[in-house]
Amino acid sequence: MAAGNFVSGHIKMAPSTKKHASGRACVVPGGFTEISLKFTSDSVATHKLYVKEHKVRAQTSHRPMDRTLFLLNVPPYCSEVVIKELFSQFGSVQWVDLRDHPGSSPESGPKLSRFFKPAEKQGFKVGYVVFQNAASVSAAKSHPHDTPLLVCTEQRTVKTGVQKWIEQYTQSFCAPDKLQQVVDSFMEDYDKRKAEEADRQKEEAKQQEEEEEGWVKVSRGPKGTKARPHSEAANKRTLAKESRNRKRKELMNFYTWQHKNMQKDQIADLRKKFEEDKQRIALLRAQRKFRPY
Repeated sequence: MAAGNFVSGHIKMAPSTKKHASGRACVVPGGFTEISLKFTSDSVATHKLYVKEHKVRAQTSHRPMDRTLFLLNVPPYCSEVVIKELFSQFGSVQWVDLRDHPGSSPESGPKLSRFFKPAEKQGFKVGYVVFQNAASVSAAKSHPHDTPLLVCTEQRTVKTGVQKWIEQYTQSFCAPDKLQQVVDSFMEDYDKRKAEEADRQKEEAKQQEEEEEGWVKVSRGPKGTKARPHSEAANKRTLAKESRNRKRKELMNFYTWQHKNMQKDQIADLRKKFEEDKQRIALLRAQRKFRPY
């Protein structure tokens, strides 16, 4: 693909008018360096990758600027594993991240299950190659443009076309036994948490009941320890607590009695109105002027 074409569907670069000597890196406008790719050694066509040092205003921990190489025009048949193996000749690669758009990060999207993943978008991508050392970035940018990197070799088989589609379709199904193990493990943890929560609620209810009744739970201490005498401050705190509980019970009883009296008054009023309505209806009937509507 020529440099004047659309690169990765996002950036269009002007064609370079300079002639580069053999064995040297080819630099195109925008500060990108051109790296050639060949699918196999006997392939006639070559694919162009455009790389530059990753530089942004806000540096992130997972993409350090001094050790990250930014890639454009990554072909669909190049996975993260293939890109890592291709650029390992320039230095030790820490990790590779291929994205649909520049600037997006793995943390920006929701965390999905490792069993159920959405279908990947097909097309050219952008990539971020993070090296262990900063010198590897310079080595990759200095790679001669007339020395293509081989994607598919005897040691590294890359599937394309129908074979790739069949492999992706087969991998889209999760193994039932592995999924069942994850589900069973999750349910065991869930049942354990629910049991612990129920025990904790029972213990809290029991403690609250003992406090309301004025009883204090006494547990046996370690062997050999002597019981400490109650201090005056502790006795005052206990008496104040009992007084608060007694007042709260009295207040609750008063509200209950008041509520019952209100209900009795309302029932009496309803009965009185019912009797008055009966008398009024009987009077209207006697006068033959009863009009229900």
